[in-house]
Amino acid sequence: MVDTGAAVCEDGEPGGDRTDRVLLGLVARVHAGERAALAEVLAVVRPLVLRYARNRLRPARDAFVSVEDVVQETCLALVKAIPAYRSDGRPFMAFVYAIASKKVADVYRTGSRDRSSPVWEFADRPDGQADPEQRLLDRERGDRAAALVATLPVAQREVLFLRVMVGLSAAETAQALGTTPGAVRVAQHRALTALRRKLR
Repeated sequence: MVDTGAAVCEDGEPGGDRTDRVLLGLVARVHAGERAALAEVLAVVRPLVLRYARNRLRPARDAFVSVEDVVQETCLALVKAIPAYRSDGRPFMAFVYAIASKKVADVYRTGSRDRSSPVWEFADRPDGQADPEQRLLDRERGDRAAALVATLPVAQREVLFLRVMVGLSAAETAQALGTTPGAVRVAQHRALTALRRKLR
């Protein structure tokens, strides 16, 4: 089993380049016919996809699907895609995040058709959440923020999402998107400046 700690530098900072080298080495082993290497790829990738999915899905809005379902679907799609995968110079995690992004988009498409929220049983007492009016206000604020972010160019949206929602560093974001940390910081600055202008 691969040591996922190999993807972390000695000073504790995530090592995006090292993670990519580990993953590409494992993919090469999969291509060579080592079935065990596939499980090792998933062991490295799954926690990153889980963090990505948790931040892309809003629990109150997306109760019809679990984060684990999205992670599972992403991993299944990855297993099917790896045999045909050929590096195009971009980091392997950019390939993985592209698959995960499509699975999240599928969730939103499904949710737009089915707004039910099934439960196994009814609670005996109030759940302690905010009252319906407050939840509606929170949702409206969230929808307004999402609409504002949707006006940004795709590249800026991806940078903002990975930096602010997922919590990746500039270096990790650059590694995931196949760019440089400097370009990530510039895109983030421009995105935030554009959002401030729109809010005014």
